Amino acid sequence: MLNDTEARPFQPGFAAPLERGLLDPDAVSQWYAVCTRSNHEKCAAAQLDLRSIEHFLPLYETVRNWKDRRKRLEFPLFPGYIFVRIALQERMRVLLTPGIVRLVGFDNRPAALPIEEIEALRSVLVHGVHSEPHPYLSVGRRVRITRGALAGMEGVLIRKKGRVRLVLSIDLIRQSAMIEVDSADVGVI
Repeated sequence: MLNDTEARPFQPGFAAPLERGLLDPDAVSQWYAVCTRSNHEKCAAAQLDLRSIEHFLPLYETVRNWKDRRKRLEFPLFPGYIFVRIALQERMRVLLTPGIVRLVGFDNRPAALPIEEIEALRSVLVHGVHSEPHPYLSVGRRVRITRGALAGMEGVLIRKKGRVRLVLSIDLIRQSAMIEVDSADVGVI
């Protein structure tokens, strides 16, 4: 057993997180999916806002009918999930946020999302394209939007109620969102 005063031999690959510096992959900010408590997505997003943690909660709007009125409501596009952009070293700040359950990953290690998936979702919401949740699709005819504001976006093409729709899938959380597209703007990959 070594005392604190004894010298320790150098072990390559072993370093304290603070000693690793900028080359450490854990120090780079990446997007991660965060699992929330049931129906606590908006509350958790508000708490992340208070803590100045960059996050993204995609919402879609729907109309609900009651006997006496109709009301527009916003719901999470991916129920139970929020996306956060953090360096992995900061994960405790996220996990200590009320409403947050865990970071999504494998083998007790959070898995980073490809930035292209997040940017695709952001561009859909920025351009005001109608979107709604859809069951997860992993197979189908992959296409790319060739023209318009969403050019370059890829997904699976489906036809629903006589209209062409593009399904964007987030593979890590196994959920999808559907957007309406013009068939003339779509090309096969």
